[in-house]
Amino acid sequence: MRARRESDSVVITGIGLKASVGATRESVWRGVREGRSAMRRLTHLVGIPDGMLIGAPVDVELAAPDQLKILAMCDQVADEALRDAQVGPRTARPERFGCSISAHMGDIRWSIAQLGLDHLVPQGSTPWWQQWLPNTACAQVANRHRLLGPRLCHSTACASGLIEVLSAARAIQDGQCDMALAGSAEVINSLFAAGFHQMRVLAEHDDPQQACRPFDLGRQGFVMGEGAAMFVLERLSHAQARGAPIYAEIAGGCLLATAHHVTGLDLESDALAHLISEVMRTAKVSPADIGYINAHGTGTQQNDIAETRAIRRAMGLAAQQLCVSATKSILGHLINAAGSVELAITALAMRDGFVPPTLNLTRPDPECDLDCIPLVGRKSSFSCALKLSVAFGGALAGVVLKRHEHAASRAADPLLRAA
Repeated sequence: MRARRESDSVVITGIGLKASVGATRESVWRGVREGRSAMRRLTHLVGIPDGMLIGAPVDVELAAPDQLKILAMCDQVADEALRDAQVGPRTARPERFGCSISAHMGDIRWSIAQLGLDHLVPQGSTPWWQQWLPNTACAQVANRHRLLGPRLCHSTACASGLIEVLSAARAIQDGQCDMALAGSAEVINSLFAAGFHQMRVLAEHDDPQQACRPFDLGRQGFVMGEGAAMFVLERLSHAQARGAPIYAEIAGGCLLATAHHVTGLDLESDALAHLISEVMRTAKVSPADIGYINAHGTGTQQNDIAETRAIRRAMGLAAQQLCVSATKSILGHLINAAGSVELAITALAMRDGFVPPTLNLTRPDPECDLDCIPLVGRKSSFSCALKLSVAFGGALAGVVLKRHEHAASRAADPLLRAA
């Protein structure tokens, strides 16, 4: 994102959020603050024995094909974000309102039927475009709210959610629109789950809630999760003109890539360290300005070491004062939705002056020697935060959020104010 004058800054005016620990923005945030995990052994995954894998699902009793569940979650969080931003029929011209929602897996019932396993999934009549097109959620949300501005949809694995936010912000900065809905959703897909199991990157533990252990010496991998997040992004001048409350400014962002391996990481972390430096440069902040980093923090052996090294290299001496946490330890790894859900958590952490914990961090790995907020979150007021995403395929993304010192800034959660 190139530098623009302040009136063209992009701000967050609405957030919708859903995950395993809550059905709404504030209930999810309270669950994360309190370190309440909802991880459990999974059942009803096609072709995978019940109880074999651990996950953090949403709406466990909801019997619906994966893709229809994604569409339902996108609708719910989009509605919440628009209400939160106080968006009405005349807030923006439809042709000046964009939509940027990441790609997703299609409905695989036809494929399952060819394997003779169709008795294992709910049946029903679904249009072919809802069975296969990966941009169905983006189209459905935009059509439902009659958003006629730029329509964007990316498939960049675990960086997808963050890239959608950056893409929408760029469209606003480039003058293509004044507002945009941006985000992503994810469910635990049987094909993905089987693939990750074969790769041996999924965590296992007798107690499912202790399985995901980012930065811990005993970490074994990640736990798949479900959820969705959506943001209303807006040009600052547009938000001010209508008196919209503001969560944070998207002060800077950067996309880079590694040229190393499809799934393996470069432990020297050159590209990731460069990304962190670049995103701070675009945000016009120094390492000392960053008070919190929401790490990608998967709990795999490679990721946590590579991320720690990159942060230390880019932040220098300021790394000693940083708070860094991995909320995948609570919510699981939401794959395509990880970046957007964790960016929402970062914005709420800034709003409330509270850094969420890294669950299950009982024996910190000496090679992961940052302050990773073990077990219990803490109060910490900060004005700048960094969110990182590291994806299979080599995609890297980073966003700096900055508190907007403005009369209409968002108030903190009253429960925390009273604490």
